[in-house]
Amino acid sequence: MPSTASLDEACAARVSELLAAADESPTPDARLFARLVAAREVRGEIGLLGVTQDALDALVQRHFRNIARSPRILALPATLPSSAHADFLSALAALLQTHANPSVNEDDTRCIAAIIAHACLRPDHLWRDLGLSGRDDVTSMLERYFPTLVIRNTANLRWKKFLARELALARGMEPGPAPGCPGCEDFGYCFPHGR
Repeated sequence: MPSTASLDEACAARVSELLAAADESPTPDARLFARLVAAREVRGEIGLLGVTQDALDALVQRHFRNIARSPRILALPATLPSSAHADFLSALAALLQTHANPSVNEDDTRCIAAIIAHACLRPDHLWRDLGLSGRDDVTSMLERYFPTLVIRNTANLRWKKFLARELALARGMEPGPAPGCPGCEDFGYCFPHGR
């Protein structure tokens, strides 16, 4: 696997390439999607975004219409979510969409919801799983797309823990970790009693 520095360089180059393909000056949404797509694409994990090829093609047409090399989901990722997680994915995406900002493009909102839900299967902090720079990036993204959900995080929980908690509460269940949480270095901090 390439070094972190070379992956960061490749990611930055791909972000620049995507943004250069925007019809006009890139919007904040285009900048976000460029980062999300590039983070998975340069690692050969574009399928882990959690969107279909059709949804990805539509996203590229909305934000990067003039791209020379469009992202392709060439094969199913080796780490596809198990059927046990399929319910989590669809339920979390649906929950996120109930908090959608009505002023944001609905297709973009659906893509972001799927991307976030799939990132919750990965074993790290949500910001790293998304390929962002830090917690503040996740907060800004959530404020843009799902503002009524963000204001519910009054305890300032980490975002992946908060999303799993909100989903469990919405389903009338006991809150617990997201599927990816047990693999995170801070699992014991977030869930000191293992749950």
